[in-house]
Amino acid sequence: MIVDLHTHTPSHRDAVPEAEAVSNSVWRPDRPVMATTSWADYDEAAQEAGIDVSVVFGIAVADPAKSVGLPGTSGDINDETAAFVAAAPTRRVGFFSVHPDESGALDRAERCRTELGLRGIKLGPNYQGFHPLGPGARRLYAYAEQYHLPVLLHQGASPVRTAPLRLAHPLLIDEVAADFPELRIVLAHIAHPWQADALIVARKHPHVYCDVSAGFYRPWSFYSALRLAHEWGVFDKLLFGSDYPVARPAEALAGLREVVDLPARASLPPIEPEAIEALIHRDSLELLRIPRPIHPTLQEGAR
Repeated sequence: MIVDLHTHTPSHRDAVPEAEAVSNSVWRPDRPVMATTSWADYDEAAQEAGIDVSVVFGIAVADPAKSVGLPGTSGDINDETAAFVAAAPTRRVGFFSVHPDESGALDRAERCRTELGLRGIKLGPNYQGFHPLGPGARRLYAYAEQYHLPVLLHQGASPVRTAPLRLAHPLLIDEVAADFPELRIVLAHIAHPWQADALIVARKHPHVYCDVSAGFYRPWSFYSALRLAHEWGVFDKLLFGSDYPVARPAEALAGLREVVDLPARASLPPIEPEAIEALIHRDSLELLRIPRPIHPTLQEGAR
């Protein structure tokens, strides 16, 4: 079973009109990214990689104009995510996003949990412009802990000039994890370029994990992070994510497997292929207490 823990809600239900297609060159160093995608595009990418379950979300920002082409970013993204998940409930799990400092944030969170059936929370403190240790964020963490909702946070670098980097540093989440010890937290992108800090936070707290999305196209940085995870004994806390549409899941899987070859070419300490395969097939749903989608074959067997 392969769980893709990090994908963004498609911007269009139907095929993207040519006039609305947006290609953005700021998110990857090697090629532009198609920020506008359709439901069919998403399905094609997941099936190409053999993904069993995808976690999908957007980021709710107060001012969508500040998103600069960030996939899945709008004020009403949660309804779109819920509709997308409902179209394939055996293959998708939805997370919701709210701005912790806005009035009624917990009411919106409750609607997303109870009416929309979304199973976790996606936050981007730097994109949304809130402090992850502020009172609004703390209220949301308490809500998430109470209802067993994992929180996935954007961590680390961003090319968006209006997104403060200090708000996305993993050392801030050390304090969050200490104050909310039962909250399941995922630090996206291993908080690149602060991977060492992210891994130390994951080592310290039993319920803090890191997803490996957006790493493979910077091979040296990615290799270094995986070696650090091995040396600090937290390789089992790395979770697979693609960051689709910034990367296709098949690209992300191939990039993980190719990192095994880098040490041999450069006489560096190895990363074992078995460790990579264990990461790819790790059951993120169980670790994060996310209810498992029921597959059609199981439904038929229950009849």
